[in-house]
Amino acid sequence: MLAQQLVNGLMLGSVYALVAVAFTLTMGVLRFLNFSIPGIFMVAGMATWAMLKGGAGLALALPAALALGAVLSWAVERLTYPQMRGGDHFVPLVSSMALLILLENLALVAWGSDQQRVVLPFASASARFGDLVVGVPQLVGLALAVGVVWALDLTLRRTRIGRAVRSIAEDAETATILGVSVGRVVPVVFVIGGVFTAVAGVLFALNYQQVSPFMGEEVALKGISAMVIGGMGNIWGAILGGLVIGVVETAAIHWFGARTVDIWVYGLLLALLFVRPTGLLGGGFAGGRA
Repeated sequence: MLAQQLVNGLMLGSVYALVAVAFTLTMGVLRFLNFSIPGIFMVAGMATWAMLKGGAGLALALPAALALGAVLSWAVERLTYPQMRGGDHFVPLVSSMALLILLENLALVAWGSDQQRVVLPFASASARFGDLVVGVPQLVGLALAVGVVWALDLTLRRTRIGRAVRSIAEDAETATILGVSVGRVVPVVFVIGGVFTAVAGVLFALNYQQVSPFMGEEVALKGISAMVIGGMGNIWGAILGGLVIGVVETAAIHWFGARTVDIWVYGLLLALLFVRPTGLLGGGFAGGRA
């Protein structure tokens, strides 16, 4: 039973981890908390539901949702980052929050406020590993999450754009002097964050088979908490923080009831900040090994 709860917690934590990575990319590289992320998460999840309901298969719905997340995040960059060059970070912060509200209300108009059930052809299928039972939707989602994390790690460690991202995170002015084009790299950071956010939204829709216009808000709070628990700006810390929160949340539901979840999760956050203010893996952008 304990192993089953651990697996369930890791599945939930993978959603939080992906959202935390999206926050970390903009926070670690640009020092900018992007409040549009929960809106993109919601749109990706609801778009997956809408396409499946319309008869599109997963083979079409998944890449379409990821592409939508990337495009939306690029649009956010176009509407927010140029305003940061003036030195006032409050303007893009408010702009991203306005985009979140806009996306939520557009979803309300298009699909209504009720929760929608995601119908999957393999929803009841499961795989058994000894005493562990894992649903096929969870396995598909986990494979998707592992794939994008692996791809990000390779990109940051072994490509020119990855090295440019890490240099900007270290010191944007020095990176510019060394010939790095910040204007070209920043949209890439936003697009990668958008893909991670969209993967998280799709993963949530597949695992829990329900979506709503406000599904991103609670997940965003857990994602920000995961970022802080792991270490502000640290990608691997964000992943670790997300997994920790997922396990804690699942364990709290199992042993103490759903009403105690926030007490345990945010109590853990406060305790860790008191003991280790820089997070589990420390602050600073750690996007990959040089």
